[in-house]
Amino acid sequence: MKKQSQLGVVFAQGSCLLLWASAFPGIRHGLTAFTPDQLSLLRFLVGSALLLLIALIFRIRLPEPKDIPALLLFGASGFTVYHAALNYGEVTVSSGVASLFVSTTPIFAALLALLVYRERLGLRGWAGSLLGFVGVLISSMGTGQPFQWNNGIVLILVASFSESLYFAFQKPYVEKYGFLAFTAYSVWGGTLFMLYALPGLGEAILQAPASVSLTVLYLGIFPTVLAYLALAYVTARVGASEATSSLYLTPALAFGIAWIWLGEVPSLLSIAGGVVTLGGVLAATTGGAPAGDAEAGTRKGKIGHGSN
Repeated sequence: MKKQSQLGVVFAQGSCLLLWASAFPGIRHGLTAFTPDQLSLLRFLVGSALLLLIALIFRIRLPEPKDIPALLLFGASGFTVYHAALNYGEVTVSSGVASLFVSTTPIFAALLALLVYRERLGLRGWAGSLLGFVGVLISSMGTGQPFQWNNGIVLILVASFSESLYFAFQKPYVEKYGFLAFTAYSVWGGTLFMLYALPGLGEAILQAPASVSLTVLYLGIFPTVLAYLALAYVTARVGASEATSSLYLTPALAFGIAWIWLGEVPSLLSIAGGVVTLGGVLAATTGGAPAGDAEAGTRKGKIGHGSN
């Protein structure tokens, strides 16, 4: 991979991490005025409108009829199920703790990529992933809250697994249509399946405080559209397992943002866990491309029209 391409991947990954980390406290704020389903639908509507504008500008190609069912399934798994389950989970689970359990996504994604695409992280990658997960566990012990295995945590793990399906199987479609078109189709599909939450949404919008409405607008544009575009871009170049391994950093960033935004103060143990997680991510993502991703690292994705 050329140096310019490597810098692009690093920038895209960093942007994705920061935006997704900010989504966890954003969801908690949004839930003060909207139901979990309403919050998902509203941010999807915002994201869908933005993607429609971008799609018209770049004239993205239409999907082939044979690919439409798969693209709808990506929308269901990566957006409808993931966001609805995460929102319901955050009703009873703090944003920082929610981000910790969503950090299991790279493990699910790596296993699925191994089974389907024979992508390999290698010994260094698996050791780094294990260290990152240990860091997540350390952070979870330092949340300052009594740990209880409740329905909220189960829903967040369901969200994590659903998101990993989206990551692990998207690569051929990203390569075919380009990361912009693929993300647009996925968001539109997810929005379609969320339309069941439309009744009562207009009234909720009118009653919501301005600060909450601005938060939902932010969620719809940045974590929903820009972050997914960034991750699809990275996946097209380095593969699903390496692209998602850095997501272990999300909890550390989420704790910091929630501290500033919502006043959720992290403990020293949570900070220590974040440092361990950082070490694991660095071990998993440095030292060259994983063997199974060597070919993926040379592939070129296109913004509007992917190659057939």
